[in-house]
Amino acid sequence: MKKVIDFKEGEHISTPLLVSSLLKGTTNSGSPYMTLVLQDDSKSIDAKLWDLRPEVEKLLEAGRIYNFDLEIIKYRNNLQAKVIKVLPVMEQELKKEDFISKSPVPKEELRQVIHDAVARIGNVKIAEIVTAMLKYYEKDFYAYPAASKIHHEFMGGLATHVSGMLKVAEALCDIYPQLSRDYLYAGVILHDLGKIEELSSPVVTEYTTEGKLLGHISIAAGRLLEIGKELGYEDSEELLVLRHMVLSHHGQYEYGSPVRPETMEAEMLNFIDNIDARMNILDKALSQVEPGTFTPKLFALDGRFFYRHH
Repeated sequence: MKKVIDFKEGEHISTPLLVSSLLKGTTNSGSPYMTLVLQDDSKSIDAKLWDLRPEVEKLLEAGRIYNFDLEIIKYRNNLQAKVIKVLPVMEQELKKEDFISKSPVPKEELRQVIHDAVARIGNVKIAEIVTAMLKYYEKDFYAYPAASKIHHEFMGGLATHVSGMLKVAEALCDIYPQLSRDYLYAGVILHDLGKIEELSSPVVTEYTTEGKLLGHISIAAGRLLEIGKELGYEDSEELLVLRHMVLSHHGQYEYGSPVRPETMEAEMLNFIDNIDARMNILDKALSQVEPGTFTPKLFALDGRFFYRHH
């Protein structure tokens, strides 16, 4: 089977793909159509199904695998698929997990990086809070993506994001010894744990009702307070500072932080988060274009085009 990442303009492709999302629309002339996102474990591609027939609409569901006949076209400098035909498949013959992108880093390696970071936290209260939060989310922490799209949007993406951030945090603490390694490591590990409740599952990820209404920042801050109280640390400075780091890690009010960073470690956490997320976005985008050409417009990076040099 040809992978989505290898699709080329002008090709006609017949292959099984997972429908990760779909949305019905109506053309200016009143004809129904469907916008879909199709994926395998290499990449996703936007697709259009024109002249949508009722029997096909009834057949299609997000989270299921179908056999697609596709024509690959280019639209606004991005590849897009025109659906020619869609047929059901015997799903027991195909594993949904085989159509999901996964972390390039083995799970045990991620566990080791995060375990070693927790072991280096010398403040007992901070270490106990972080350990309790990880235990609360341990069932899903190494499976969930870091987002439904944009960056680290693959199985294991959350732990991969945290692992990458911890390595940046370690280097910063070595360069700037005035930074508290305890707080910075803890902030990195805690900052996105709310995404496990914000997002629906590691596969065909959507936002939960709680995620839409509260967001991962509020969810994590609330859970952190709850666990801090259970440990008897509700009045401690350590819990207060950690809650501040979670609440401020997006850096700006307009990016979703209810407060802005007001400790040295909270300020660095915001930058580390941005570094790791942006590197993932750029690595993914640049890997999909040839040297000497530009990426498509990257809306997550201010709508800029990025050049892949030789």
